[in-house]
Amino acid sequence: MLKQRLITVAIVLPLLLAGMFLLPNSAWSFLLLAPAALGALEWAKLAGLSGKLRNSFVACVVLSGLLLMLVQWRMPSQAANVAAWVYLLALLFWAIVVPGWLYFKWRVSAPALMVLSGWIVLVPAWLAVATLQKSAALLLMLLLVIWIADTAAYFAGRRFGRRKLAPQISPGKTWEGVIGAVIAVLIYGFGVGFVLQPDANVYDRAGLLVFICVLTTFSIIGDLFESWIKRQAGAKDSGELLPGHGGILDRIDSVTAAMPFAALYFLQTT
Repeated sequence: MLKQRLITVAIVLPLLLAGMFLLPNSAWSFLLLAPAALGALEWAKLAGLSGKLRNSFVACVVLSGLLLMLVQWRMPSQAANVAAWVYLLALLFWAIVVPGWLYFKWRVSAPALMVLSGWIVLVPAWLAVATLQKSAALLLMLLLVIWIADTAAYFAGRRFGRRKLAPQISPGKTWEGVIGAVIAVLIYGFGVGFVLQPDANVYDRAGLLVFICVLTTFSIIGDLFESWIKRQAGAKDSGELLPGHGGILDRIDSVTAAMPFAALYFLQTT
């Protein structure tokens, strides 16, 4: 499985980085609609949506993306306000609704609620990754926080894992994995801070580390939430598109929760 994971990363990562740094923002945003649509198909399957409802949900996700792109092109003065509301909706969902969903282990089967949840999972994350590509270096640094946390949690959990994080949701995740993830991203944050802002004061450095820790927390919540949705559906993976990784949702679960927060943060600070 690890070999398959590495081969998939070796193929997908260069393509991702090439698109991130070489494509104009409009092309990047448009191409990102493809994984968003595939993620919508996987969500529809996990949610038990079929037939016209499944197709309508996928179409809604894609059309929402196209509409948001149109707002950015035709009404640039309003685009930031629209994006802020989309990110705020996602932030409330991930910070309030999902923790309650996981704590009480809700098994939601109502199609309308699953459609709404799927939209909030996919569209704000698509918008965040699409918009942040205007500064490709910033987007990469943010994604590295998520990737480093995920990788460190995997290896720390395998090596030191004893205490289960949420055994009824995702039995493989441990508190030792979480600690490993936090240590790894803090080291990364220290390094990035000293390279980019060598003269920053202690408050700025502390603020950066707090931001990174919050981003990591959201990434863990996103991972747990997708695990719970899969458990409710009786599925091991969301799909089989990426060998060794599962489906699109299996790879972007952390991104869906973390990136809207990051985009809202940088939207407000700029």
